[in-house]
Amino acid sequence: MISPTPQQPQQTPGAPQPPHLTEQTDVPQQAPASQAPQEPDPYEETRIERAIGRGFRYATGRALAPYQTAVIRIGFSATWLLFLLREWPHRAVLYGPDSPWSLDMARRLLDANHAFSVLSWSDGRGWFECVYLLAILASALLMLGWRTRTMSVLFMVGVLSLQNRSIFIGDGGDNVIHLMSMYLVLTRCGQVWSLDARRAKRAAAAAGETGEAPTGSRDLPGIILWAVLGLALAAAQLGGNYGLSWFGDGPFPHLGWSLVFWGLWATHGLWWAVQRYAPGEPRVVLDTLAKLAHNGALLVIMIEVCLIYATAGWYKIQGSRWQDGTAVYFPMHLDYFSPWPALSEMLGSNGVMIMLITYGTVIVQVAFPFTLFNRRLKNVLLVAMICEHLSIAFLLGLPFFSLAMITADAVFLPTNFLTWLSARLSGLRERLFSRGGPARPAGGSGGGEPDGRTEHSGGGHTLVG
Repeated sequence: MISPTPQQPQQTPGAPQPPHLTEQTDVPQQAPASQAPQEPDPYEETRIERAIGRGFRYATGRALAPYQTAVIRIGFSATWLLFLLREWPHRAVLYGPDSPWSLDMARRLLDANHAFSVLSWSDGRGWFECVYLLAILASALLMLGWRTRTMSVLFMVGVLSLQNRSIFIGDGGDNVIHLMSMYLVLTRCGQVWSLDARRAKRAAAAAGETGEAPTGSRDLPGIILWAVLGLALAAAQLGGNYGLSWFGDGPFPHLGWSLVFWGLWATHGLWWAVQRYAPGEPRVVLDTLAKLAHNGALLVIMIEVCLIYATAGWYKIQGSRWQDGTAVYFPMHLDYFSPWPALSEMLGSNGVMIMLITYGTVIVQVAFPFTLFNRRLKNVLLVAMICEHLSIAFLLGLPFFSLAMITADAVFLPTNFLTWLSARLSGLRERLFSRGGPARPAGGSGGGEPDGRTEHSGGGHTLVG
């Protein structure tokens, strides 16, 4: 049998409680639900914090616009190279010891504007010829994309040295090349369409065949080049050459050119050493800093191009000849700017055409910076500006100015167009030079090049594409 459940005795109101019910026991009692410890709520980011995080990942996640930076690398180096080759017969008069702008005058101007030129170290003909040839060589190698990090620095030195030696030589495009040569030093302009990219692709393919992870190679030519340039810089520093100061006014206040050049030399050596011997976090940190510098320099280039067009357009608005629509008429009737006199006369005699070109130039230059966030309108104005510079090169005889400005405009070219152009050129090259090997599909970018499309929901289009 099962015994019935014992019933608790009922107590009448006011009766004394039994001792076993009033005394405290050793059994722990549970705390009320309101006093129980609770888990902290998970931290939720604010909208501003999420936006900052997305911006940081976008700025440091990858080097943006590889095709656009390759175009400006090729364009500016080719423009400067062609200019130096064209002026080869007159080089000594323009920049050398036969120049009417003497070395003493150049040094006094360099003291005033804190510029840099290796031509200020000596007025000898041999030194000038050496610098001029090195400037040509650096331009050619940068255009081909061989050792782009090193060649971009040598290209900058060549541009600054020649242009700062005789500042009155130029047609406006030299100012653009002057600025862009310094910006290119901070960019990863050899990611595509370069010999460096081809060498990296072959190294990655070789590492894949052996089953090893790709790491930094010994790179004996690069080590020799780095050591030779370091010795040359040390010799120039010990010689006390003009303009090499540590904390004088250089590219920035209280930042001398010696500090800049030695910093770049040490950074290149550190980059190679980390790639070779320190995989993991050191490599990731340096790679992130390099991407940040590249993207920052790219933004500065874009802003610089917008400022060029905005200031040019607003200054034109204030001119009376631009206001009445006759400004284009006058340069077309100057002998100095008339390589094709008959064509200039034909266009200059048409008043409606002159008015349309004059007003159209002002409208396009003023409106372009405000159209960057509208992809279709931006591309239309971009085509209009490129056509405008082509007409300046053909009608006014200013080819290098036009090439420099078209190259600067290329930073806004659509990425899809550049990848399409790369595929077409690759297909044409394979048809011309292949020797029976299998052809790659024409639709891909080819060459192991990075994906040109962006990683956000914008259809692959950004300010630069």
